[in-house]
Amino acid sequence: MPTAGNPLRPARPRGSRTASRGVAGLTALALAGTLAACQLPNGDRDTGLPAEPSQGAAARPGQDTIGDPYVPGDGNAGYDVQHYGLKLAITPGGAEELDGTAEITATATQRLPSFNLDLTGLRVSQVTVDGAAARQRQDGEELTVSPAKPVEKGARFTVAVRYSGTPRPVNDPILGRYGWIRTPDGVFVACQPSGAHTWFPSNDHPSDKATFDFEITVPDGLTAIANGEPATPLNDAGGGAPEAPEAPGAPDAPGAPGDPGAPGGPGAEQSPAVTPISARRSSTTKWRVKEPMATYLATVTVGRFGVTTSRTPGGVTNISAVDPTVPGADLDVFHAKNAQITDELARRFGPYPFSSTGGIVDNAQVGFALETQTRPVYGAYGIDDTLLAHELAHQWFGDSVSVTRWKDIWLNEGFATYAEWMWAEKAGGQSVQARFDELYADRGNRELWDVPPGNPGRSQMFARSVYDRGGMTLHALRTKVGDAKFFQILQTWTRERRHSSGTTEQFIEVAERVSGQKLGSLFDDWLYKRGRPGR
Repeated sequence: MPTAGNPLRPARPRGSRTASRGVAGLTALALAGTLAACQLPNGDRDTGLPAEPSQGAAARPGQDTIGDPYVPGDGNAGYDVQHYGLKLAITPGGAEELDGTAEITATATQRLPSFNLDLTGLRVSQVTVDGAAARQRQDGEELTVSPAKPVEKGARFTVAVRYSGTPRPVNDPILGRYGWIRTPDGVFVACQPSGAHTWFPSNDHPSDKATFDFEITVPDGLTAIANGEPATPLNDAGGGAPEAPEAPGAPDAPGAPGDPGAPGGPGAEQSPAVTPISARRSSTTKWRVKEPMATYLATVTVGRFGVTTSRTPGGVTNISAVDPTVPGADLDVFHAKNAQITDELARRFGPYPFSSTGGIVDNAQVGFALETQTRPVYGAYGIDDTLLAHELAHQWFGDSVSVTRWKDIWLNEGFATYAEWMWAEKAGGQSVQARFDELYADRGNRELWDVPPGNPGRSQMFARSVYDRGGMTLHALRTKVGDAKFFQILQTWTRERRHSSGTTEQFIEVAERVSGQKLGSLFDDWLYKRGRPGR
């Protein structure tokens, strides 16, 4: 992804750089100054069973958390999710925007008298485990479930959670604002790294990937676009004139002009005004994700879209959606470019890893894009080819091969940045070598040289070093081993770790095995040491 301070890539970061020049500093810069303090409501709902005594907020490694210090509290190591079945009724601008049922199928990796799901800001009305009522308690960002009898180690089980409310964006003092973002006609959903559990209960960490089914009901006149492929015909709303409301209503106050990150001004929680939509009629679409997906890559973006579907020349199903109110966003051009870039990256990185490609351009006032699996999402800032190349490269690096731990985020962002540079070169722009030389010549850039991208720390996990120095690491590797071995390394990595996850140490092992060279000192210099490496 790209942004500055947020997990998504900034398309137009606040600063001197633009997306066409690279994704440096993406996360923190794009969101700088847009943070809003937001307390997410938590509520308990009577389940008809005795309340479970509180056990305090301390995390128990292996039960209450995955143990990743970059996202403290996220995930649970006590079970492995295989599948999420999400049945969602989404009413943008409604008294409650979301009414959902999540059916989660998992395997216990240890005996579970109780277990936690990540969930925040939504009310839970019922929980069952294998069809039997279970006790539940909500505490902060955790939903603790106690089944009628313990789940034994190795057992496959299904937990169903009924819940409702209005999801709120994450407002992290370090990572910024992301998650469930209101738009004038719907919602834009982009959740890296920890926003998935604001709209569905989950094991919200990329090390636990699962397949997904979505059943999404929205008011007539709107279209719901999710990951994967539609199992029902799509409603191409086309962005036509809005229906007159069937009943009077008071839309939320619009945000303050000039502040795309925090509608209503700093600290405010208002959402942009929502175009009135008929609440009496609705339509339902189903989407299926056949390949495993990390929770933060899930999206259910809703609005008025023109939608087109075809196949790339290489044979990959291509589904693109564009809100026609976004200035300069042409559906046919966007769709064709998605096809062209997907096929070109497949030539370099190996077969496209999913059953469809494409993208979504929405009228969201955000400063980032995100590589949501099979269908990256882009806001209303405008897009260019290098941004598309960055997000589509993530389908290999980040989506198919996910990070096992967030400290290795350069495996996502450095690789996507390098793909962006290669695409620019192919299109007749600056060469990869010239890009490397330009960055390397900036010897006084502490932002680049003082942050080791192999373990940047939580506050710098989407900093410029992770993107640009990560990309430079790959070019240093390419220079060392030669083009043939370099692309063989990348294709071996994407093939061997397809639909799973990996670490930097595992990538180095692949690079050394394929190249036949010892590369430890190269990676140590570029990824883990402060200061500008020697050439």
